Amino acid sequence: MPTIEHATLAGGCFWGVEDLFQKQPGVITAVSGYSNGAFPNPTYRDVCSGLTGHAEVVRIEYDSEIISYKEILHFFWEIHNPTTLNRQGPDIGTQYRSAIYTHSPEQKLIAEESKAWAQQFFDRPIVTEIEEAKEFFPAEEYHQDYFEKNAGHGCHIRRPLGR
Repeated sequence: MPTIEHATLAGGCFWGVEDLFQKQPGVITAVSGYSNGAFPNPTYRDVCSGLTGHAEVVRIEYDSEIISYKEILHFFWEIHNPTTLNRQGPDIGTQYRSAIYTHSPEQKLIAEESKAWAQQFFDRPIVTEIEEAKEFFPAEEYHQDYFEKNAGHGCHIRRPLGR
């Protein structure tokens, strides 16, 4: 019987983050959506206005018997630039911020330790926020599995750290 847990991560455009996590062993689902804002039932247009406070996130459901939260975070550091405030590549705005939204005190502790570990691989300070996860709103259907539906390639690349 799998041990199901959740991780909620913001690393820029959710399409690429979702696509890369879906391919990881132990990940059951990765769903694009919005979290940690102050606006009920936001739409993509609402979030892009910059007025809702939400980040584009991916809610990951995983089997912790196959992949640990620490391993989830290790991969997270490898697939985005955590040193750019409110920006990933050409995407600019608070909705593209780097964030780890935790679901338990244990996850918060692991996230803080992971952030300190990852800092050694970056020349600039990591600006990733670590906060308790608030309500998650799935993005519109056309955002789910975007690259699979549109034969696209993500803008996120993997840079192996510490291997």
